[in-house]
Amino acid sequence: MERLRSKIRDIPDFPKPGIVFKDITPLLRDPAALHLAVQQLLHPFIGGNLTAVAGIEARGFIFGALVARELGLGFVPLRKPGKLPYDVRSIDYELEYGSAALEVHLDAVGKGDRVLIIDDLLATGGTAKASCELLESLGAEVAALAFVVELDFLKGREKLGPYPIHSLLNY
Repeated sequence: MERLRSKIRDIPDFPKPGIVFKDITPLLRDPAALHLAVQQLLHPFIGGNLTAVAGIEARGFIFGALVARELGLGFVPLRKPGKLPYDVRSIDYELEYGSAALEVHLDAVGKGDRVLIIDDLLATGGTAKASCELLESLGAEVAALAFVVELDFLKGREKLGPYPIHSLLNY
């Protein structure tokens, strides 16, 4: 995991003063590191009776689509409002610095689907929890969540209660 950790760059005071942003773009640029991250993200879920992988906009699309391909599953994009062209279900949720919303196509998942949700970062857990609620509102079961980076000090894992969580790097 140190190889992956060495590819995460700290950007101080972004997007606002006092925040240290964990930049994954050096990891994305390194094919070996990207391959390693994808393999480590999917490893616990091999043979897990999953039916789909969902990725949270935007960096969750990168890792989620690659994991879905490796597992031989379809990919479900969880998008910001107004980005999906078909009928959608929406959820509004609160962030530590405001509010946000996510949408998914109504036919993206349904009863009997077991979904793995993937994103690049778990911070306070608000977006991840909203993603779980959105998929469950369509009848799917959230089997687990996986993240490249988890910021332990923000306690996002606590907001996600009983869901299994797999994180590659903890800060």
